Amino acid sequence: MNIVSSEPVPRPGILDIAAYVPGKEHAPGVARVFKLSSNETPLGASPKAIDAFRQSAGNLEIYPDGQATMLREAIASVHGLNAANIMCGNGSDELLGLLCHVYLGPGDEAIITEHGFLVYKIQIMGSGAKPVEVKEKDFTVDVDAILAAVTDKTRMVFIANPGNPTGTYVPASEIRRLHAGLPKNVILVLDAAYAEYVRKNDYEAGIEIVSSAKNVVMTRTFSKVYGLAALRIGWMYGPTGILDALNRVRGPFNMNAPAISAGAAAIRDQAFVQQSVEHNALWLDKLTQAFTSFGLKVTPSVTNFVLIHFPDVDGKRAPDADEFLTSRGYILRAVKGYGLPNALRMTIGSEEANRGVIEALGEFMSKGA
Repeated sequence: MNIVSSEPVPRPGILDIAAYVPGKEHAPGVARVFKLSSNETPLGASPKAIDAFRQSAGNLEIYPDGQATMLREAIASVHGLNAANIMCGNGSDELLGLLCHVYLGPGDEAIITEHGFLVYKIQIMGSGAKPVEVKEKDFTVDVDAILAAVTDKTRMVFIANPGNPTGTYVPASEIRRLHAGLPKNVILVLDAAYAEYVRKNDYEAGIEIVSSAKNVVMTRTFSKVYGLAALRIGWMYGPTGILDALNRVRGPFNMNAPAISAGAAAIRDQAFVQQSVEHNALWLDKLTQAFTSFGLKVTPSVTNFVLIHFPDVDGKRAPDADEFLTSRGYILRAVKGYGLPNALRMTIGSEEANRGVIEALGEFMSKGA
């Protein structure tokens, strides 16, 4: 006898998903707050992007270009790519979700890493597939661990390179070794959200390997160095076969017109991007040195954030530091959900914000000494 539920019931597995929790934004009772929890750029957006956004306001009654042609052509021009192999989306999150929706289903597996971006697991489970988590080594993706986890059920491998919240990266040679070891029917997803910040000669975002493979895609975002997080702009570079499949289910107007215009202007203003990268490089070194001098461990980062590890001592743990900093208006990101209960991730902010955190953490670490 079939029992009819008294209310709609989601399909099996959906209620097992832990919803994504963004970094906090508020510090109750604090007059001035510095939000350093979401890896937003302190320099904001390019003035050219802001101007393009404002100009688009005169035509809000018109549907956007469903192919985001202006944006795809701007991306292609700056990176030397074929626009036909670029897909734009409502943030890279949408594109990651499309990949899972189209290529994963019940009985399939997708590999993620120990401290990888939480959205991967959410999208995998949302498609009915099983996420297989592998350990990292020194907070860095371990290629051998991934290859050892591959089975005949594996359909996808997600790599955040650089990693979030770790800030570490995998050299291009290791990415190629990983790809060579994967079955041809397994898609390697390279999430390069922080690629613009990396200053390492042995790093590649993924363009080269995508150009020569049929089972690799690279995703990028305008939410970080381009300062357009509010507009939700992501893009994917991938082989024709994969993009053709995704375009069959992609929403016909998945990007809004102001985002298309602002994104195209932002990516063409590489001089502004360089200012952001230089500010970041300067303070990445300063913050790492300062926190290390307090006796804190900082995972070496190539991004616009640092992962700070706290002592396993009463009153000095990450939750204690989080409370102390928040009371002074400095909001960092607790990363317990990433398997790092005794660490905080700090976005590199303005000079004022950075100096303030240095002073506050110095005070916190010296308390009771």
